[in-house]
Amino acid sequence: MSIKRVGIVGSGIMGSGIAESAAVNGFEVVLRSRAQSTADAMVAGMEKSLNRQVEKGKTTEAERDAALSRVRAVSDLGELAACDLVIESVVEDLAVKKHLFNELDRICAEHTLLATNTSTLPVVDLAMETGRPDRVCGVHFFNPAPVMALVELVRPLTASAETMAEVHAFAEACGKTPVEVKDRAGFIVNALLFPYLNNAVRLLEQGVATMEDIDTAMKGGCGFPMGPFALLDLVGLDTSVAILDALYDEVRDPNYAAMPLLRRMVAAEQLGRKSGRGFYDYHR
Repeated sequence: MSIKRVGIVGSGIMGSGIAESAAVNGFEVVLRSRAQSTADAMVAGMEKSLNRQVEKGKTTEAERDAALSRVRAVSDLGELAACDLVIESVVEDLAVKKHLFNELDRICAEHTLLATNTSTLPVVDLAMETGRPDRVCGVHFFNPAPVMALVELVRPLTASAETMAEVHAFAEACGKTPVEVKDRAGFIVNALLFPYLNNAVRLLEQGVATMEDIDTAMKGGCGFPMGPFALLDLVGLDTSVAILDALYDEVRDPNYAAMPLLRRMVAAEQLGRKSGRGFYDYHR
């Protein structure tokens, strides 16, 4: 496999998680955030995560130290120039991502693969912002990235077979199970998952049951590890609305039209776990 050094762009939980997944599996990682302090904080968070794994006996101190030694935190985008693969995990905003891909195309070496961790946005739009559309694809990890086994590999119309083979090998080297999917909003998982989450909110708005009973029913009746409202809080309500909007814009299916309660909660900054309050209160 030609991928040895991986660049990660984005200071959120997904960026940190992808970086950890790559580093523990032997890849050199350049972790970039706009501020050096934020980049350093991401590495500190990764160290805490690995320390928990040491305490649980899932990894050793030597393996932890080796993984951390492979990670370099930077604030200069130019530090990604020598990476073989760059994965962006910035805000789910198409204009922001387009600008970033234009910059990465200008900065990175000719051989560098450029990938997006987007969960809904059209990958081809990002590919066409570059002079290497055949070297651009989606590499969609799931949260939390170090734990979740699945990676969706999104193939836009422009991507070459070689590109997809390289990211497939990378995902497998990270210990993940890759699936290849066409460049369609929501890909596989979110296209099926978010109508379910949205309709759970519909049931709540209609007074069919309490959110606690809906969560209990879906865990007990379907064997899900968590109910829809706990999952919405984990994903983030703002992220959930953005995903639903992208799905609705592409196919105009009413099941993808975000319920009013979701939009009101986002307006009230009740975003779920990351804000401390969503459907459940996490300040307790």
